[in-house]
Amino acid sequence: MDLVDRWVALAGPQARRIGADLDARYCEEHRRYHTREHLSAVLDLVDELAGHADDPDTVRLAAWFHDAVYDPERADNEERSARLAGRMLADTDLSTDAIAEVVRLVELTATHAPAEGDRNGQVLCDADLAILGAGPERYAAYAAAVREEYGFVPEEFFRAGRAEVLRSLLDLPALFHTPEARERFEAPARRNIETELMLLSAGPAG
Repeated sequence: MDLVDRWVALAGPQARRIGADLDARYCEEHRRYHTREHLSAVLDLVDELAGHADDPDTVRLAAWFHDAVYDPERADNEERSARLAGRMLADTDLSTDAIAEVVRLVELTATHAPAEGDRNGQVLCDADLAILGAGPERYAAYAAAVREEYGFVPEEFFRAGRAEVLRSLLDLPALFHTPEARERFEAPARRNIETELMLLSAGPAG
C-alpha cells in the first residue's frame, strides 16, 4: 500500500492532504536515514506491537509525525514535529484529547523514556528504536546513513558525539519496553551498539 493511502486508511479521505504533506517531508533531500523507509518500518512495528498499546491508532498518528520535522543541525526536531502535529490535526475531527496525546507521544521520542504504565509511549519508542536490534548489515547501513545526515560535522567531533549517544543507550536498564520488542531486539541491539562503539574508537579506516 502506498504511504499516503496508508495515511488515508488511518485518518480518513478528508485528511489526505495532510498525509501527502507528511509523505513529502520524509522525502526531503537532506534525509538519509529519517526517510519514508524509516517511517514505513516504524508503522509496521507499531502494527506488530499494537496489542500492547492502549490506543493503537493514536500511536500510528504519532508515528507519522515523529520525524516530520528533521534538521540534523537543530536539537529541537521532536518539539517542532509535535507542534506541527498539533497544528495539522487541529484541522481534523480528531478530539482535543487525542491530539494532545499525539503531541505528547511525538515529544516523547526525544528521550525514548516512557513511564512504566505508558503503554502507548512504550509502543512508539520501541518501534522507533527497533533498528538498533536489526541484523548486522542493516544496522551498519543505518549507522552509515546517520553519518551522512551529519556530513557537516567533522569526523573527530562526530565520533565523539556519536559515542556519547551510544554509551548513554547502553547505560539504560532496558532499551525496549514492550515484552515482544525486548525479547526480539534487546540483546542484538546491545551487541550492535557495542560493535559500533568499538569501530568508532578504532578511528577511520585506512
